[in-house]
Amino acid sequence: MSATALPQAYGPAVLHAALRSSPDDFQVHELDAFEPDGAGEHLLLTVRKRGMNTAFAAQRIADWAGIDLRGIGYAGMKDRHADTVQRFSVHLPRKVSPDVGALEQDDSASGSSLHVLAHAWHGRKLPRGALAGNRFTLVLRDVRGDRDAIEARLAAIASGGVPNYFGEQRFGRGGDNLDAARSMFAGRRVSRDKRGLLLSAARSAIFNRALAARVASGSWDRALDGEVWMLDGTRSVFGPLPFDEALAARLAAFDIHPTGPLWGRGALRTQEEAARVERAVLGEPGMHALAEGLERAGLSQERRSLRLRPGALAWRWMDSDALQLDFALPPGSYATVVVAALGTVDNLAQPSG
Repeated sequence: MSATALPQAYGPAVLHAALRSSPDDFQVHELDAFEPDGAGEHLLLTVRKRGMNTAFAAQRIADWAGIDLRGIGYAGMKDRHADTVQRFSVHLPRKVSPDVGALEQDDSASGSSLHVLAHAWHGRKLPRGALAGNRFTLVLRDVRGDRDAIEARLAAIASGGVPNYFGEQRFGRGGDNLDAARSMFAGRRVSRDKRGLLLSAARSAIFNRALAARVASGSWDRALDGEVWMLDGTRSVFGPLPFDEALAARLAAFDIHPTGPLWGRGALRTQEEAARVERAVLGEPGMHALAEGLERAGLSQERRSLRLRPGALAWRWMDSDALQLDFALPPGSYATVVVAALGTVDNLAQPSG
């Protein structure tokens, strides 16, 4: 099942539109998880970049600083086909006074740019995942569909959330990362960085299949017998516990969410019906080999929320066929998954992997 064919929670598509007609139509602003401490050997740079992905920007910053790429830190990966604001850390042990102006780039020919918005010293390298989330401003163009139906769907998403699928970018162009993961599990050697990417793709594929089964049965946002729960805004899980009025109230208040498997070694934490759904996924074509490969790689069983509710979702019509969406998401979730809940969206920029 391709990422574009995953079942959706609210029924048939209510629109057809185009996304990423230009980088300006896909704006992402990282939400910082902490303030710089003002000391130490790591220069925190807040940059706005357009037309370049995170890896490219990191290499440019490393070249500017005259250090190895390993001295650059960043919290999350951002796509090339976007206008993004994100942080980087640069290890400068001598704490020189860097010329941040020399980092500025504005190449009209390629459409790429990089501007430093702020810089401050900090005591530690910026680790992956060290952000509170991301705020998005997206513009859908060439929108076709009934406006009342579109706005009703947006209201449903704002109220009930969407299935928390991994987005297509996790799987690479045409799903190439999954094919590469199978080759790696069969013995093909890959670099350390590539290995991590392929393990993530394999885990994501199994999770998406398990979530798709829950969406198809209408149970993605409710309890099954033997459910394991995740606390909202955290990775803390608990259960299984008998489903009672207290858990029902917490589920309705979005304080807790049902979870699905991030596959690895060990027994599934779910039991009864929830566990049967997850085990059944391994019977689908190609899934058992991915699960075995993840176990041999030494990963342990983890959990991920099945439900995602965008924060402060708002929308406005810029024109009769142009719709702007504004919302925030926690780390590890995908704006394209929110958009997919509306209908068929042509992503005019291919996933970058």
